[in-house]
Amino acid sequence: MNTKQIDYVLELANTLNFSRAAENLFISQPSLTYQIQLLENEVGIRLFERSGKGAALTPAGEMFCSHLRHIKDELKTAIEQSRNIGSKYDDILNVCLPMRSCVIFLPEIIKRFEETMPSTALNINYIYDDSRLDLFFKREQDIIFARESAMKRFGSIGIVPLFDSHFYIVVRKDDPLSELETVSYNDITGRTLMIGGGSPPEMIVVQNRIINTVEVNTINSSNHESSLTNVAAGRGIVLAPGFTNDHNGEFAWIPFDCSESIKCVLAYHKDDTRECTRYFTKLAQDAYKHADNVAL
Repeated sequence: MNTKQIDYVLELANTLNFSRAAENLFISQPSLTYQIQLLENEVGIRLFERSGKGAALTPAGEMFCSHLRHIKDELKTAIEQSRNIGSKYDDILNVCLPMRSCVIFLPEIIKRFEETMPSTALNINYIYDDSRLDLFFKREQDIIFARESAMKRFGSIGIVPLFDSHFYIVVRKDDPLSELETVSYNDITGRTLMIGGGSPPEMIVVQNRIINTVEVNTINSSNHESSLTNVAAGRGIVLAPGFTNDHNGEFAWIPFDCSESIKCVLAYHKDDTRECTRYFTKLAQDAYKHADNVAL
């Protein structure tokens, strides 16, 4: 399947008339019919039902065209972005971060990076879950924000330490717990705690200790966003690492009295010896090292 065939199929799907579609595409009707047949043979499904009145999409054709429209939009975006990069930059650095607290440090990092390396395009992708790792190991990302425990077993990966992320109890701002400087195990006795949602091992240890130490109710939550939604609805409280705090002031984040933390790092491919990679990791490390009054 080529890009012309994508255009042909989508135009026919819009007009449902071979003659009109061919006219709009500035090709002959036999050429359009031939290309549609070629594509149907290639994908192994009938996309259109032909009749004397024109053409109608089959159910499979409707689904196929729906996906093709997304592919065409993505292809257009890819071409436009690639042209912009090709005309302005000599290199590109792909960095994958969870947005959250990174928004506090990232603007200054970007500013300093672009001032020093104007010929390198800095492409920032915001992904909170562990799909960052998949993209990284596929070499689609050059640098990712990660937990040290998830990366240190890979010998081909370099690690730059950033900070130790501590644990917090997240509650509504009108919750009595929000008045405390530190939340202890006893303080959450009888409360409902959100658990699950792909919690990292370090946090599961603390969650289990809470459950085994004091009487709490639990609700399984699918992810961090769901947990915060439940907190906002008054359904319970949640334990969360500081790096997930977006610092928008919507919730109260109170330090939890435990010794565990999550070591947060930037990971890069050891065989990536580019100056831009080294410089970005240094800027990030400096930014977190000199952070003042930011709860992480």
